[in-house]
Amino acid sequence: MILLEGNSLLNPSPGLIFWQLVVFSALVFILWKFAWKGILSALKEREGEIEGALRMAEETRAEMAKLKSDNDKLVMEAKKERDIIIKEAKEVSDKMIAEAKDRAVEQGNKIMEDAREAMTQERVKMMSQIKNEVSALSIEIAEKVIRKELSDKKAQESFVSELVSDAKLN
Repeated sequence: MILLEGNSLLNPSPGLIFWQLVVFSALVFILWKFAWKGILSALKEREGEIEGALRMAEETRAEMAKLKSDNDKLVMEAKKERDIIIKEAKEVSDKMIAEAKDRAVEQGNKIMEDAREAMTQERVKMMSQIKNEVSALSIEIAEKVIRKELSDKKAQESFVSELVSDAKLN
């Protein structure tokens, strides 16, 4: 029998259907009259908030992409400036090295020229000194020849030879 009663639930009576329709219609009317506008406005408000959040997210994404692009440009500019600074520093360094080499060559040439000049002056001084010594020696020989009175020419020639050989020894 329970099976029969279960069968009546599957086949509702027309009175039950009528009352269900009345209750459902009343519920729909009450919801439509009092709650439907609030629910729809809340849904529209929520939809607007979601759209605003999506727009904000899109704007933020675009701004982040722009910031990343700007950051990449700044990095590239910084690298270019770094390369320029390094290049200029290298050029300055090379220039300083070249100038130092030129100065060293100039100073070396000046030192060599000064040494040559000093050697020339020393040679002139030595030649002058030798001439003075030769002159003094010649005067001394002449004095000795004049002081000594020689009787014959042969003795005079041997004396001059002796003096010349003494002069060569000094």
